[in-house]
Amino acid sequence: MAAYTAQDVKNLREATAAGMLDCKKALDEAEGDYNKAIDIIRVKGLKGVTKREGRLTSNGAVVAKVEGNLGVMLELNCETDFVAKGERFVALADELLAHLQNAQSDSLEAFLSTSMSSGKSVQATVDEANATLGEKIEVRRIAVLKDSPVGIYLHRTSPDLPPQVGVLVQLTKDAAEVGKDIAQHIAAFAPQFVNREDVPAELIENERRIAEETAREEGKPEASLIKIIEGRVTGFVKEVSLIEQSFAKDAKKTVKQILDEAGTAVKAFNRFRVGQ
Repeated sequence: MAAYTAQDVKNLREATAAGMLDCKKALDEAEGDYNKAIDIIRVKGLKGVTKREGRLTSNGAVVAKVEGNLGVMLELNCETDFVAKGERFVALADELLAHLQNAQSDSLEAFLSTSMSSGKSVQATVDEANATLGEKIEVRRIAVLKDSPVGIYLHRTSPDLPPQVGVLVQLTKDAAEVGKDIAQHIAAFAPQFVNREDVPAELIENERRIAEETAREEGKPEASLIKIIEGRVTGFVKEVSLIEQSFAKDAKKTVKQILDEAGTAVKAFNRFRVGQ
């Protein structure tokens, strides 16, 4: 029987995030050689990558960074919270974020094909993580905002997990404190667009149809239908438009009023929440 201890199994599990039984089997096969056991887990893991393709990745982390007028954000997904809070997974997310900061890719597809400092592509690096961590790992989305000031906010929904919500907000003029406040507001209220002009016409028409059907179902008088429908559509547009929302820290003011007072405006924003 191979000579190894329970601590060796624990160390191997923490290093690879593989299951306890898999770690024991790897150590048996490696005759107790820790480094060889890691290689065995990696090789067997790589063979199983395609088997994991259909699995759900509803856990993970959102990582983001702002330097000067460049803000980058990335969502890295995995299957379980056990892996999500592991050092290896968090280190991978940080490594990919640092590469995104350099690559400044304009699409996820382009980012996955870029070469990292190791000489491997981002996709190959993620595939290796699939092997060593024993779960399906994937970069779900990225965001790059540049050429003007960017505010940032990361939120932990649980103290033992990495951030699950991340926001980048691009401003026309530097206002660091306001940028952070607006980013926190976006994290909490999840607007979909900067202003009402950005809301697609088909989305508004669909909301108008729903409002009419609902009003008729409620038995509202025919003479009042138009006013009721338009009122509900207006309410919907205000709800999904960032600058028309009531500001999180002062409900008596809109987000636009806060921005106007700071002498700036929002050009764009990105909000990521793990699994959504």
